[in-house]
Amino acid sequence: MAIPTVMQGKLSIPVVGSPLFIISNPDLVIAQCKAGIVGSFPSLNARPLSVLDDWLKQISTELAAYDAANPDSPSAPFAVNQIVHKSNDRLEDDMALCEQYKVPIVITSLGAQKEVNDRVHAWGGIVLHDVINNRFAKKAVEKGADGLIAVAAGAGGHAGALSPFALIQELREWFDGPLLLSGSIANGDAVLAAEAMGADMAYIGSAFIATKEANADPEYKQALVDYAAEDIVYSSLFTGVHGNYLAPSIAAAGLDPKNLPESDPSQMNFGSGGGSDSKAWKDIWGCGQGIGAVKSVLSAEALVARLIAEYETARQRIAR
Repeated sequence: MAIPTVMQGKLSIPVVGSPLFIISNPDLVIAQCKAGIVGSFPSLNARPLSVLDDWLKQISTELAAYDAANPDSPSAPFAVNQIVHKSNDRLEDDMALCEQYKVPIVITSLGAQKEVNDRVHAWGGIVLHDVINNRFAKKAVEKGADGLIAVAAGAGGHAGALSPFALIQELREWFDGPLLLSGSIANGDAVLAAEAMGADMAYIGSAFIATKEANADPEYKQALVDYAAEDIVYSSLFTGVHGNYLAPSIAAAGLDPKNLPESDPSQMNFGSGGGSDSKAWKDIWGCGQGIGAVKSVLSAEALVARLIAEYETARQRIAR
């Protein structure tokens, strides 16, 4: 197992809560970390820039206080997701704040930059980079990423098209560092399965949309309870990069989920500037194929407790 040092002895289950665009906020991150999994958020969720300063201060302060009060069971570390693509005009300013607060984990997406990785290493942090295939993975490691997040078919939001079995197998042929798996993981059984395939940790996002702390409309949260894998559509229309979305939200926007046009990848829009495209698609709900495991809206703490119980039951079943 290649669990990063910064996480060792601090996890109740080998899980990282993935950064959810718009949805992840300090309340969710803090609850995840206190429950014993890595909590994360996209830096672009904090707008304007001054809000990122507030969020980092709140998360750092509250987790430090929790650790002081619970020295035998400290919180898991938190992570900040940085979009490294050229469309993100806030990257430099956001990185400066991450450096100021010495963010322990930075998750990089949509491009790998050696300069970003070197900067994180200089303040003592680690970098996890999300990838959808072997080619991108090798580029990320060459540029100094400490670990990889294999984003396989079925993951929520921007997702790859490869089976998790194929993707993990190919990555493990040459990479022995920290490896996380993303794609349809929403219960403890799937966390154990990810480890059995060769991953060190599971990367879970969609299930945390349906939590009380998440910054999502109640209708969005309930949709995860009401729908299942067959209600997910894979499309590049909304950001220029292929991702998985709930078909009913697409239909509610006046589009036919079964006949969506392709988008030009050169016109990627991730909302860094709050442009018209990001506003037009704000009610399109990203979601992974694992939502069939979501049966009710819970607190983040209760969801992690459910994952732990399922994980332990699965381990016992395999051991018999």
